[in-house]
Amino acid sequence: MTTASSADHPTRRDFLFVATGAVAAVGAAATVWPLVSQMNPDASTIAAGAPIEVDLTPIAEGQDIKVFWRGKPIYISHRTKKQIEEARKVAVSSLPDPQSDEQRVKPGHDQWLVVVGICTHLGCIPIAHEGAYDGFFCPCHGSVYDTSGRIRQGPAPANLPIPPYSFVSDTKIQIG
Repeated sequence: MTTASSADHPTRRDFLFVATGAVAAVGAAATVWPLVSQMNPDASTIAAGAPIEVDLTPIAEGQDIKVFWRGKPIYISHRTKKQIEEARKVAVSSLPDPQSDEQRVKPGHDQWLVVVGICTHLGCIPIAHEGAYDGFFCPCHGSVYDTSGRIRQGPAPANLPIPPYSFVSDTKIQIG
């Protein structure tokens, strides 16, 4: 007959060692978690710099929309053939900030103009489809931009800036 030794069966003491170790591990993790978590940027910081995707399908030809990226208004214009032709007829040398229409749009997507909607004079927000060139008009000091977002009249020194963007598909862009 064989007798079982105490090493073959777990004892109450073994259970207490395992339970104490488990509680200590959970306590250590609960203490370290907030310290590590506080080093991550908060949600508003992440959202402020995060790229955004914009679906272009609901924007009718001749219409534009305004979205916000990094707290800035972004105008997305679905230009008509007439608007594109008028923008391309302009002699680049006659512009205060010379830039061709082709330089301001993505190749193969001439109908889409994406600009930061902040006047380069003093930071006002221009109104779309206003002014002598059917582009953008800044009511604060009278700067007038054409359908390509180029400065044509007024005190603004430069064209409306173009944000970093790319076409994810023919009907969707990613800004940022």
